[in-house]
Amino acid sequence: MRFFEDIAIGQRREIGTYTFTAESIKTFAAKFDPQRFHLDEEEGKNSLFGGLAASGWHVGSACMSLLVADGQHLAREAVSRGEEVAVWGPSPGFRDLRWIRPVLAGDTVNYVSEVVDKRTSASRPGWGILTVRTTGTNERGEEVYSITATAFVPLRKG
Repeated sequence: MRFFEDIAIGQRREIGTYTFTAESIKTFAAKFDPQRFHLDEEEGKNSLFGGLAASGWHVGSACMSLLVADGQHLAREAVSRGEEVAVWGPSPGFRDLRWIRPVLAGDTVNYVSEVVDKRTSASRPGWGILTVRTTGTNERGEEVYSITATAFVPLRKG
């Protein structure tokens, strides 16, 4: 992971893709969002979604999983180069969570993050606050998901 000083506003990073299969949609929904249009193809087809739709929470969870995996990948690369790895702090929250279009069974969503703001923390010396907008776009080029999140990122020591 990168240190605060190594990150620039406007930086973009492809996080990865996730394909929402009918099975994964139903499995997630059965456990976390058991609404009819997430559990049954016919109910989904007859809903406003027009097909078996992934829960918005599933779309967001897939994004989070890919973000964590990408961070782990970056850390492994840094270690292999002999670099110090920045250990990020927690996220103080997010805003502007949007489920823009339905994600239907068979859709593949590509997630991309862009740094939209950064500032040093006034209350936590040694830390910066990073603001990142992450979007998900389906294989038809339609934006289906977006979220703006913040995270504490350490500054380089001395």
